[in-house]
Amino acid sequence: MSILLAFSSQKPTLSLAELAEETGLHKSTILRLTKSLQIFGFINRDQEGRYSVGASVWRLGLIFRQEFVSREKVTPALRELVKATGETASFYVRAGQERVCLYRENSPNLLRFHVEEGMRLRMSTGASGLVLRHFSGEPVPDSAVFNEHGTASSVGETNPNISSVSTPVFTAKGELSGALTVSGLISRFDEKARADVIPLLETLARGLAR
Repeated sequence: MSILLAFSSQKPTLSLAELAEETGLHKSTILRLTKSLQIFGFINRDQEGRYSVGASVWRLGLIFRQEFVSREKVTPALRELVKATGETASFYVRAGQERVCLYRENSPNLLRFHVEEGMRLRMSTGASGLVLRHFSGEPVPDSAVFNEHGTASSVGETNPNISSVSTPVFTAKGELSGALTVSGLISRFDEKARADVIPLLETLARGLAR
């Protein structure tokens, strides 16, 4: 698992030495484990000896996404939020003790909070982290404030220059599905801007119920 988690959008291919550095495993151990991973399609190795993620990971990713609202349903909502705010809109889900950006539409501004789909972030920071923890029945800081619809804001937690506002998305059965979120630079996405987008954010979240 540590070998697979070593890859990211910034590091889509890694050499044996880089894998050893990222994982802390001995090269001999990595060689043994990656052979098994190659057999089952989780790791590829090119002619130069560099490793990359295999197609089996994508297959599992598709299975994972089936548990949540489809891209076809979420994307229009994200685009509407970007159009209304000029900031980045994302849909986060919980994966163990982390939150994962399942879908996103980035702000058109050059200065923005750039989120990659599949990016894993801590549950302990950000408005989406607050929402996912709160509606999973976990304690949240006393300073956290939720409105009557469960929407929360965060300023400078994930990144000191970024603020965000997030609201829960539920299934038709009332189960937590994820968190619909808008994030932007504090200088632009200030308290008034966050308050202004909340009605639209909550309306779109209700429309994602399945």
